[in-house]
Amino acid sequence: MIAVGEFFSGSYAPEDITFLLRKTVIELTPVAEKEIWLQSGQRHYSEMLSEESVPTPEHMAIYAEALQDGKARLAHETLALAAAIAAQPDAGGPIGLVSLVRAGCPLGVLLRRALARMGRDVRHFGVSIIRDRGLDHAALSLVEQECLPENIYFVDGWTGKGAISGELARTLATRPGYVQRPPRLAVLADLCGTSWLAASCEDWLIPFGLLGAPVAGLISRSLWADDGLHKCMLWKSLRHVDQTRIFVDTVSALWTDDMLAEAQRHPAVADPSLYATLHRQSGELVARLMRRFAINAANRIKPGIAEATRALLRRVPEYVLVSRREDPDVRLLLGLAARHGIPVEEAGDAILPYKAVTIIRKVR
Repeated sequence: MIAVGEFFSGSYAPEDITFLLRKTVIELTPVAEKEIWLQSGQRHYSEMLSEESVPTPEHMAIYAEALQDGKARLAHETLALAAAIAAQPDAGGPIGLVSLVRAGCPLGVLLRRALARMGRDVRHFGVSIIRDRGLDHAALSLVEQECLPENIYFVDGWTGKGAISGELARTLATRPGYVQRPPRLAVLADLCGTSWLAASCEDWLIPFGLLGAPVAGLISRSLWADDGLHKCMLWKSLRHVDQTRIFVDTVSALWTDDMLAEAQRHPAVADPSLYATLHRQSGELVARLMRRFAINAANRIKPGIAEATRALLRRVPEYVLVSRREDPDVRLLLGLAARHGIPVEEAGDAILPYKAVTIIRKVR
């Protein structure tokens, strides 16, 4: 059993999540300097953190509006995902939810609450996964002390190009007990067709995609460690803008017994044919953008509203493409681009299946 008090829940309620991470403090790296290290290949992104700035009042207002507009959809879609998980064959013992730190955590907490309301015994953990380096095996071993691999489901907020879902598949391919292909990754929005189950495949303004730590327990991105559990920092400087509990409380407060029953009658259903189409479209778009912008590393392409927005907040952007400037879902993205002097192109259907893409600047 995982020792009580050994781990932490960030600013979430303790019953909502256990982060299987070690808290640390490291020297912060300025964004411009970080970009040079990343593109030179001399340091990996999981070895550095830049300061997470306090969101501006305008940023917070757009987040609040997105939550107000999207909370009903979130309530229905999280229940549908939870019902689908609850309907899977039971191998005995509790359901294990493994949220991929950080973007999976808000959805994972909602799924935990929904499954508990459905009467299921569920454990929820936040576990690090790092592109090119894999899932934290030490953390997954701890999860397996409480949950059988057959009962473990992985959670992320969305898919972008499929890098993290691919990393998850590679990590689990040689680990006993994980026979499902693709791995059982549940997401709110699968934009590139690489999940096991998605509530939708639409690139929409997911509220928790607009904030980092203030909606994810005040923890940082995870940091690589080769001597045990991965690490993270706590952003205490953002406590006064923390939305973590407000977000999950706002959505879960909308659930009714009738909604629960409806979700159990009509749970989320995978669509392998659609996923295959999205996977092809995504790959073709990334290849076109790599040719157009003379890019030799796909990591410089950040597709989808959430990823494109985050890139403007913590990378060095060069160019932004949106399907329609008038789309309210890209309002924050356009505001950030204007603030940083980044050109924006209205690309229409040319960037399907996405509504927005940010191109990271090549640095010398």
